[in-house]
Amino acid sequence: MWTTSYDVTTTATPEDVWDALTALHSGIPLGPNSDSFELHGPFAAGTTLTVTPQGQESMTSTIVELDPVRVYADQTVFGDLTLTFRHTLAAHDGGTRVTHTLEITGDGSDEVGPELGPQISGDFPVAMAELLAAAESRP
Repeated sequence: MWTTSYDVTTTATPEDVWDALTALHSGIPLGPNSDSFELHGPFAAGTTLTVTPQGQESMTSTIVELDPVRVYADQTVFGDLTLTFRHTLAAHDGGTRVTHTLEITGDGSDEVGPELGPQISGDFPVAMAELLAAAESRP
């Protein structure tokens, strides 16, 4: 297994961050660098979605964990590897601490993860900045 996380805090409430996260994963871009998401059913665990990262081909993911205002996670399978993307929200000093985690599991993940993981997670700071800007601008 290989994993990395990116943590950031915001003045936005957990509810506002969740609303922005829900909007993004429901197909509403939050900014010019947002990946594209298309849900194939309700915003709920078990639903598949098409994810198109900026400048890349589309892939299919499945929502595997959804605990409103706390956790959202989806998984994408590539051959023997499973990529789990998780957003965890926690109230923090009058705002919210958001952790975006990538976990790579499966045969060869220990070998592939150190090279593939940083390529995938390299845009976490930009993606999180757009997410939090959207959350902070909510009425």
